[in-house]
Amino acid sequence: MWLLKLALAAAGLYAVVVAVAYVLQSRLIFPAGLAGFGPDPPAGARHVELATQDGERVVLVRLPARQAVSEPRPLLLGFAGNAWNADALALMLQQLFPEHEVAALHYRGYGPSSGSPSAAALFEDARRAYDHLATDAQAGIVAIGLSIGAVVAVDLATARPLRGIVMVTPFDSLKELAAHHYPWLPVRLLLRHRMEAAESLRDLDMPAAVIIAENDTIVPAARSAALREAARDLRSHIAIAAGHNDLYGHPDFAEALRASVAAVTRD
Repeated sequence: MWLLKLALAAAGLYAVVVAVAYVLQSRLIFPAGLAGFGPDPPAGARHVELATQDGERVVLVRLPARQAVSEPRPLLLGFAGNAWNADALALMLQQLFPEHEVAALHYRGYGPSSGSPSAAALFEDARRAYDHLATDAQAGIVAIGLSIGAVVAVDLATARPLRGIVMVTPFDSLKELAAHHYPWLPVRLLLRHRMEAAESLRDLDMPAAVIIAENDTIVPAARSAALREAARDLRSHIAIAAGHNDLYGHPDFAEALRASVAAVTRD
């Protein structure tokens, strides 16, 4: 009898854990509070508010090119990782690409944007940001996505004409990534946020580049490899001996990102 009671207690506890994971999944996937405040914007920075159909507002930061060029360069549109501040991403891109105008999107629910984040909201807002920028981008737009932002970039490419996409530490499927990290939970059944980058990428004939971190424990090699293999026009694949979060401080990262942008924009 005591074995039965123990089994029932364990089953009840597991059911509670599953229920909590289901309810809290949006906070786990989109930890908006960790993004915090970004750096002070440089001269010429603009924060543009874009209204959503459900009455929220998302904020797009735009930084002008710091160097004059003889011919127009593609605008670089950045999509950050799930704990990044978009202002910090925009500033990083401007420092690495002074000859390009850059922009980055504050995801829904990530201050100063309002609302609640979700996969569908991020995808919708990325298209809204593109539509705002497209008229000014004489040489087209390159999407640069970091981690979960790579999925946003791929989805944007399915709906809008891009010059190319650069994916940094990307994964093929949020469902498969979650299953890797939580093998003891039925995440494939629980997950409400559909983010299937490899599935979308297989249907795209668009220049793509990938940068991975060889010591990445957040996005394991199998998940980035499956995404890379789905690319029909892979122009560049660079591996750097770093982890998921310390990649950006690695001495090889800046040149890898510049080489990736050059690869996807080369005719």
